[in-house]
Amino acid sequence: MLGTYTYHEIFRRSVVAFGTLFNNIELRRNDEVMKVPLAYGPKAKFLARLDQNPDPTNKRVQITLPRLSFEIGGIEYDSSRKVSPTQKIKFKKDADENKNAFMPVPYNIGFELAIITKNQDDGLQIIEQILPYFQPHYNLSVKLVPTMNETRDVPIVLTNVEYEDIYEGEFAVRRAITYTLQFTMKTYLYGPVRDEKVIKKVITDMYTST
Repeated sequence: MLGTYTYHEIFRRSVVAFGTLFNNIELRRNDEVMKVPLAYGPKAKFLARLDQNPDPTNKRVQITLPRLSFEIGGIEYDSSRKVSPTQKIKFKKDADENKNAFMPVPYNIGFELAIITKNQDDGLQIIEQILPYFQPHYNLSVKLVPTMNETRDVPIVLTNVEYEDIYEGEFAVRRAITYTLQFTMKTYLYGPVRDEKVIKKVITDMYTST
């Protein structure tokens, strides 16, 4: 059984779906409206890039703030959502045949969203566009396996919010205010999708009990 190639791109779809939640955050200063850029990667990478000295031949070494970044923090099995492993999901393949798959396995994906800004007002504008939607979870409809044509509501739970103000060294050193939000996405993993054989012959033994 193990070794049968199965890849539904569920983790990839989960990462894309999570990032899509935050790809339309705006920042407004007076009459200026700016869309906050979003990228996948650890916040330490962007903070290290921020501390680099700009190259005179390349003015684009340092990054601009504010900025959003997110990454996967961990994956773990969720026993509280376990269902019977012998149950199957059946769905139509064509007019004559069906397909089936075993019930999905519940897994939690941890995500970390970092909000990096240069001043406090920018950070507060961004954080107030995110927190009201999580009480503490937000249901996101995701089509995990397109061939099954099944859409599931995947809860994304906000578990923690941390604040850090990095302002050390000389006065000329750039300031970085960081909000770190921890999330848990309660998703499902599916095994192989197989063809269901059509029953074409039935043998029945009938008798009268004595």
